[in-house]
Amino acid sequence: MSEKRRDNRGRVLRFGESQRQDGRYAFKYKDNDGSVKFVYSWRLDKNDRTPAGKKRELSLREKEKQIEHDLFDHIVSNGGDYTVLELVKKYVSLKTGVRHNTEANYNFVINIIAKADFGKLRIDKVHLSDAKGWLIKLQKEGRGYSTIHSVRGVLRPAFQMAVDDDLIRKNPFNFELASVVVNDSVTREAITRKQEREFLSFIQADEHFSRYYDGIYILFHTGLRISEFCGLTIGDIDFREMRINVDHQLQRKRDMTYVVEPTKTTSGTRMVPMTTEVADCFRRILANRIKPKVEPMIDGYTGFLFLDKNEMPMVALHWEKYFKHILDKYNSIYKVQLPKITPHVCRHTFCSNMAKSGMNPKTLQYIMGHSDISVTLNTYSHVGFEDAKEELSRVAEH
Repeated sequence: MSEKRRDNRGRVLRFGESQRQDGRYAFKYKDNDGSVKFVYSWRLDKNDRTPAGKKRELSLREKEKQIEHDLFDHIVSNGGDYTVLELVKKYVSLKTGVRHNTEANYNFVINIIAKADFGKLRIDKVHLSDAKGWLIKLQKEGRGYSTIHSVRGVLRPAFQMAVDDDLIRKNPFNFELASVVVNDSVTREAITRKQEREFLSFIQADEHFSRYYDGIYILFHTGLRISEFCGLTIGDIDFREMRINVDHQLQRKRDMTYVVEPTKTTSGTRMVPMTTEVADCFRRILANRIKPKVEPMIDGYTGFLFLDKNEMPMVALHWEKYFKHILDKYNSIYKVQLPKITPHVCRHTFCSNMAKSGMNPKTLQYIMGHSDISVTLNTYSHVGFEDAKEELSRVAEH
């Protein structure tokens, strides 16, 4: 009968266990693919002390127990040897048919991960504390909450894919982001009716910026997303039924190519009613529209309402630039400054005004094209005491 193998303390070693000359323990096993693997530890048992100067880690037999569970559950050892970056790239490669904005966001996140040491970590080595710690580090380095939100928005489903593929047991990114990093993003506040009137009056009276008055008035009084507004064609304006057909949006990629895409969500496809004033704005826009030498056609759509100097459709970037120039000029003239106003502030202001006017939330949800009623209801958070007082008086009269 062969002598049982023992460690340097006389303890019997189990099958697959050994101790090297430097005192470190090793365990040899075969993974689910039949490949020979090794794990190491300076401690055989959990009660052993860690040698001086050595990093504390799980004992060999604790690691063996984990391996046993993983083999039983068919968990691939070492996370399939994927690094965080490799996992994310694989996840993104499987996302087909995504819109160009989403694709650009994926590339943005991949670039951030590629530059970080975190991206080189093997996925089975990433624990909950590591995931949280890295996102906190990103914020300390100056990354904004929205950027960190985007990063976590890719990492969480990528790691979930690894869980589903039996590469790892738990998803380390399965936590609420707001509980880890500070949400320092600036909320887009609606402006007051008075501020809206002053801004529009200034545009209308300005010799240079008055050409944008009708478009900006429409944004303030329809709640359209800027990409939906830019995508409007002559055929989308129905003066007879007094409505705007919204079933697509116009985008321009970084490489300057134009694309027409479906609305942001299925709820975004809708008919938006027009007031008389909005209809008059559209009539003036059509009357003043310069007919190009060749009507631009993008993905089968033609007759776009606003064209730039190159006779191509205007996009969100154009309007954001106009808003900035108008606001800069206004604030350089008047002591009482206007807050930041963007096309999205127009949308938020319209939604807030309609909410304060008592519009049925479900009706407002339809007009705004919100897929979730909670997004619409959040606009009611801008209601203050005077609004409450007015509403109570109105209800009490009935």
